[in-house]
Amino acid sequence: MSKQKLELTWIGKEKRPKLEPRILLEDPEKSYHAKHRVNESDIFDNRLIFGDNLLALKALEAEFTGQVKCVFIDPPYNTGSAFTHYDDGLEHSIWLGLMRDRLEIIKRLLSEDGSLWITIDDNECHYLKVLCDEIFGRRNFVANVVWQKRTSRENRAAIGSSHDHILLYTKNGPVEWKETRNLLPPKDEGYSNPDDDPTGPWRSIPFSAQGFRPNQMYKIKTPSGVLVEPPKGRCWAATEPVFMEYLRNGRVYFPNDGAGRPRIKQYRGEEKGLVPTTWWDASFAGDNEAAKKEILSLFPNDEPFGTPKPEELLHRILHIATNPGDLVLDSFAGSGTTGAVAHKMGRRWIMVELGEHCHTHIIPRLKKVIDGEDKGGITQAVGWKGGGGFRYYRLAPSLIVNDRWGNPVINPEYNAAMLAEALAKLEGFTYAPSEVLWWQHGHSSERDFIYVTTQNLSAEQLQALSEEVGADRSLLVCCSAFRGVTAAQAAERWPNLTLKKIPKMVLARCEWGHDDYSLNVANLPLAAPSPPAPLPQAGEGRKTGMPSPQAGEGRKAKMLPAQAEEGGNHSPSDTGQGYDLCQARPQRTADLFDESDDK
Repeated sequence: MSKQKLELTWIGKEKRPKLEPRILLEDPEKSYHAKHRVNESDIFDNRLIFGDNLLALKALEAEFTGQVKCVFIDPPYNTGSAFTHYDDGLEHSIWLGLMRDRLEIIKRLLSEDGSLWITIDDNECHYLKVLCDEIFGRRNFVANVVWQKRTSRENRAAIGSSHDHILLYTKNGPVEWKETRNLLPPKDEGYSNPDDDPTGPWRSIPFSAQGFRPNQMYKIKTPSGVLVEPPKGRCWAATEPVFMEYLRNGRVYFPNDGAGRPRIKQYRGEEKGLVPTTWWDASFAGDNEAAKKEILSLFPNDEPFGTPKPEELLHRILHIATNPGDLVLDSFAGSGTTGAVAHKMGRRWIMVELGEHCHTHIIPRLKKVIDGEDKGGITQAVGWKGGGGFRYYRLAPSLIVNDRWGNPVINPEYNAAMLAEALAKLEGFTYAPSEVLWWQHGHSSERDFIYVTTQNLSAEQLQALSEEVGADRSLLVCCSAFRGVTAAQAAERWPNLTLKKIPKMVLARCEWGHDDYSLNVANLPLAAPSPPAPLPQAGEGRKTGMPSPQAGEGRKAKMLPAQAEEGGNHSPSDTGQGYDLCQARPQRTADLFDESDDK
């Protein structure tokens, strides 16, 4: 009998996309850097990527696997509510599949001491928790942080929602992560100097610890002559010799006029910091209202994002999870809060965004940060003065397209350098063209290289190439064709060369030509018809402003004409459009997933 495992199942779970590892193309016109270096720790090689976030994550995988210290994502909450900048009303099963595909790559990108923080609300939190358990392992779950997103009361709801969840996972478990995570700054309060201690102001901390240690179970005589023992279930915090040293140095305080159990004096500056807890109220981490004010201060004439995340929330997360110079990733960039905060804190960052607000909000916001013109958020708290920069990238188009006769060919938009970089990435090589050796376009080791050409290579050319490579090196040759020799003959004649034909060598690797992985309703069963509902009067619509469904329609997608003709197997994504599963209306698929629950 096979061993079963506990897992979350949903419609279409077995379907996984064969992602094309696209290359990234920099647009220097949109990249931005400070005119002058503000300090030596300025970071200029941050990345803002415009494009589908699943394809972008795949594009990052080859270069950044195991290098990201902290991933913060604020995905669409799948509430069914329409917001100005995106529509996150996805069908439950599709939402889970979309998250699964992204989380699996994120796990590979995380460093061994890295952590993932996901903000989510009650609609999907508990399903997402089980999904993350399956991907990361239950032992790698650290905490469910409860963040107070609003302080006002929601009177329209049965019970007003005032919090979001932040699910925290690590790569190698909470015990290991505890060794590298940072404590919160201690509270500078409670200090005084009632006994004129020459060392200065102090506050007292308990001299007891949890558990039972025989060498820390002894009686202590108080100044009033009372013998005291540790509280029940606890022991003293140190052995008796250590306590006596504290006593000789004047660091022991006995409360209750000298009759209470001893406490130790802690002087200002000796604090180790505070262990983070799972309750983050608005005074500690800000709320949505504070975040809206931050956005309005940057863009006073714009409508604020629906549920932005405040800079203080990201400040707390990045303080706990990272150190200066560490790499932070946010693949649902929204209004760009993660990048802005990471930049001010001296962290390297990568953000991905598909929505047009990448250009209307994120880039202008980051420019203000770099130029030192952003005075809000955490600017004063961290002493930010400006500096650094970022590079703007877009995803390259698909490598393989069909010609006018339907034959797969190399995309004519690719030049020689783009083709070499794309095939290097597909074959697992690091793209690094040599300035000396014309046949070295990349490497996988110190002696294994790749060469890409659209030429038809003759046996004479291959012989010359083999001689130049030499017996102590190997070369993967990607060419349109090779003449005068079969593959078997080539392998025997030139053992240091491996020959592959393009595009045939990669045709079965990926789903070519897919630019949008935000929605795919192919082969989903249709919902059973709902009981007839009263039809609205002419001109009436629902509160969302969308057309009301006809009587007898279910909440899932209607069968489209093409689906009816082909047995329901036609995918709207093949036509370049997605469909709102609740209302079966054509809709930009980008609006359905990649435009985030804006921060």
